[in-house]
Amino acid sequence: MVLWINACNGMKCGETFVGPNSQRKPAIWTENWTHLKNGSFINYYMYHGGTNFGRTAAGFVITSYYDQAPLDEYGLVRQPKWGHLKELHAAAKLCSHTLLYGSQSNFTLGGELQEAYVYHQNSRECAAFLVNKDASKEAEVQFLNVSYKLPPKSISILPDCKTVDFNTAKVSTKPSTRLTQLSVKLDSAGQWQESKEVIPVHDGIKILSNTLLEQMETTRDASDYLWYTASYSVSKNTKSMLSVTSRGHVLRAFVNGNFVGHAHGFFRNPGFTLRVSVPLTSGENNISLLSVMVGLPDSGAYMERRAAGLQNVSIQINEEVQNITNYSWGYQIGLVGERLQFYLGEDASSAKWADFNPSTQPLKWYKSKFNAPTGTDPVVVNLGSMGKGETWVNGQSIGRYWISFRTPDGSPSQIRYHIPRSFLKPTNNQLVLFEEETGNPLGVSVETVSIANEDRGKHRTKLKRLGNLLI
Repeated sequence: MVLWINACNGMKCGETFVGPNSQRKPAIWTENWTHLKNGSFINYYMYHGGTNFGRTAAGFVITSYYDQAPLDEYGLVRQPKWGHLKELHAAAKLCSHTLLYGSQSNFTLGGELQEAYVYHQNSRECAAFLVNKDASKEAEVQFLNVSYKLPPKSISILPDCKTVDFNTAKVSTKPSTRLTQLSVKLDSAGQWQESKEVIPVHDGIKILSNTLLEQMETTRDASDYLWYTASYSVSKNTKSMLSVTSRGHVLRAFVNGNFVGHAHGFFRNPGFTLRVSVPLTSGENNISLLSVMVGLPDSGAYMERRAAGLQNVSIQINEEVQNITNYSWGYQIGLVGERLQFYLGEDASSAKWADFNPSTQPLKWYKSKFNAPTGTDPVVVNLGSMGKGETWVNGQSIGRYWISFRTPDGSPSQIRYHIPRSFLKPTNNQLVLFEEETGNPLGVSVETVSIANEDRGKHRTKLKRLGNLLI
């Protein structure tokens, strides 16, 4: 027997969810955004932030996840949220016996947007939640012959049905400031070595098809990367226009081993088209197109219909356009560096590392070493000088980075990436980067993170234990 329980998934479930389709079923919403439902549910989305290590981040989601939670990505207190919720918990606890054993009633407080939820256990126990749903203005209401002012979009908790112990809109906790401290600078060329990723050509490719394959079905999530290769012949040297339509997420195009252009989509619109002028030489020309995914889809309707990878390829010479979508295409799943485990640094037996050589060539692996910062503060690597790729520390992936992807205000989407201290050794930690673009590793540094407020020492030991458990 299968029991189906209808649920809500969203930010305002406490306001919009009418409840389960049977009184015998519990009210459930699958994302616990903070809300009071009839005064009886206290939910969180999320109480502790986190890190999308490896390739676990969903499509176009950064490595740092919900860092603004009461406990941030590193387990540090985020004020004023942490303190505000602490006060809420204390107020709710004062009502706990009445909430668990009392009977509930609710009624309006003179308007459609103002309500009271009241719990009675006996003549002596009473708890009330006075709600103002009006987001634009304060409301003055009468409750049990007493006047109360309710701030916009707020709930007042009265553990004894008389005195307001807590109001959700009134924040008394002061904000905290998060600080970063430089620990290790990796700004010397002598601190780095590099290895070039191999750009495949059509000859020798084992996976062949006379059409453009869908990326997720082809890679089966073994890698973010899928190479599409073809050989195109012309009778003489000429200029052409290469046009590639992709269903997402990122494309890097090479002709005869030379980088010719790139393009990418966006979170709500992952598809795009790259049009770029490319030189073709007399005879066979190798077209190598690297399609890159930035996470798998994680929500929304018709997920079974989602697709990624190249959809259409054409070459225009003068006025003639030839569609080569249904051409002989070769496929390489993943990178050579992934297969040979370059991310293990010096422990990758098949890797060929050379001295660092600044250049504008994309698709490079870089490696360096650093000692762990002293103390117990959380550790991050600052990748603000890089472009896009993935980072490993002692063989553990700490996630994708995409510094060149800018937010609407023009700033990088994220520059600091969490390295759990459990990933670190006291000395000689190996840092490996795979850089898809032309980022500069000489700007990379290792830092520590702390908070600057009076509560830091008070909560440090407790949060350290909690952080270690969650890591």
